[in-house]
Amino acid sequence: MISQIVVIITTVKLLFIPLYHSTDFEVHRNWLAITHNLTLDKWYYDNTSEWTLDYPPFFAWLEFVLSFIAKYFDPEMLYLTNLNYKSDMTILFQRLSVIVLDFVYIYSVKRLSGFVTDGKLLVFMLLVTCPGLLMVDHIHFQYNGFLFGMLLYSISHIIESNNLTAAFWFAVLLNFKHIFLYIAPVYIVYLFRAYCFTISSEDGVHTPWFSFSISNLFRLAFTVLSVFAVSFGPFIQHLPQVMSRLFPFKRGLCHAYWAPNFWAIYTFIDKILQHLAYNLGLLRIPKSEASMTGGLVQQYDHAVLPSITPTFTIVLSLVTMLPALVKLWHLCADRRYRVLSFVRCMVICAGCSFLFGWHVHEKAILLLLIPLSFLSVLGDADGKHFLILTTVGNYSLFPLLFPKNLFSIKFFILLTHVALAFVNVRTLYEPAKVKGGRRVRVLRLPMLVQIESLYLYGLIVLCVYENGIHVLWGLDKSLPFLPLMLTSVYCSVGVIYVWFRYYLYFLTFNVSRVPTLCSVNLQAKYNKTS
Repeated sequence: MISQIVVIITTVKLLFIPLYHSTDFEVHRNWLAITHNLTLDKWYYDNTSEWTLDYPPFFAWLEFVLSFIAKYFDPEMLYLTNLNYKSDMTILFQRLSVIVLDFVYIYSVKRLSGFVTDGKLLVFMLLVTCPGLLMVDHIHFQYNGFLFGMLLYSISHIIESNNLTAAFWFAVLLNFKHIFLYIAPVYIVYLFRAYCFTISSEDGVHTPWFSFSISNLFRLAFTVLSVFAVSFGPFIQHLPQVMSRLFPFKRGLCHAYWAPNFWAIYTFIDKILQHLAYNLGLLRIPKSEASMTGGLVQQYDHAVLPSITPTFTIVLSLVTMLPALVKLWHLCADRRYRVLSFVRCMVICAGCSFLFGWHVHEKAILLLLIPLSFLSVLGDADGKHFLILTTVGNYSLFPLLFPKNLFSIKFFILLTHVALAFVNVRTLYEPAKVKGGRRVRVLRLPMLVQIESLYLYGLIVLCVYENGIHVLWGLDKSLPFLPLMLTSVYCSVGVIYVWFRYYLYFLTFNVSRVPTLCSVNLQAKYNKTS
């Protein structure tokens, strides 16, 4: 069955080859040209194109390797001055490179799902059919599947207590794409607690300090630092330039299209206050100013509310993570719940960075969706929060595929995935309803309360407005960015709600309360290797 699913999903990806692709397509074509033609001391300096190299060294080396295959498809794509070059063979090569590298993700998903007894096939299907990955990688164009494959592979070794192997692969991942720094604190706390302390309990009793292993700490540090040395060693004389490319803080608080996070609501409120202040004569700012909604990547100041600095967002992200990391530390004392706590904390900390980080890309929602998809079959609370987030989070990516002819495709992808999730996740936790029993609320979705269901139905209203009413009312000329703003703000409400409720669930989790379903089976398999 798994092989059949892989064939079907790969066929779908192949059908997407001729579709629209974003500027990220040119970004990666340019990186192929940079790494193929220039010596590595010039990789992070070249500015022939506006899309300069801004990923860590391992990804640059991946582009270097791919460039030698690319020249057999069309050598002209490797010319530095061939900006915006996209011949049919170039498109074919770029698309195929994503599809082939996706098998790293598929392999990792299969390996990870093998640790689950009930719901094994379901979790495999939920992960390989993730609408966000399909839309972002195979239409919009990126390599997230390959990267998340390494993350899931690392998690699978956490389950097996292969802590050094897990640390190694996560360090490798960080040197492919530094966005995974969002969840690095979770790895640090978990590995320090679960690996450097050699005594664990079965009942959550506090581990004594004398169990700390200096030798294990040395092994862990050596493993991680060796990866960074191999990655950044060749660029040691150019570290300031590399760092300036990896962390461009001058790009502004919000991305060109607002991610559905706290700053979307904050900026939306600022715009409302700006409008009111202007009408009251308190501000001399023209109504026509489209700062922070004009689709440009640059830094702006808020008009009424205090402007936010990069330092403030970093501090806020870390502060909001702190309670979860402390809870993880204590939960790790009982090895029966280490794995669940680790992945749950990963979702929460990814949410902290997504909601409060600087210049967050909307695609970063995948950092929450992917691990929560795995958790969805391991506990009823995990399943419920997954159903809400997979609907809202994947819908929030719709504006990335803005051409009108893609609407039916992205809608079908999301609808199919959501139907698969709601029908099958429910069967793991909700008993079958007996005929003649109490009346079923028509508007209530499985596992959700009424208000949560109504919120998800609101996405339909939002979709109808964005794709029909907005144009019919002629607002596409005067307010062209209004649909993007509404999507970001509306979806941010759902993302914040899930993050807050799931955070509360994690903080109040009691190890004496055994999770509902498959976590017991997962931990039983884990304990055999502990």
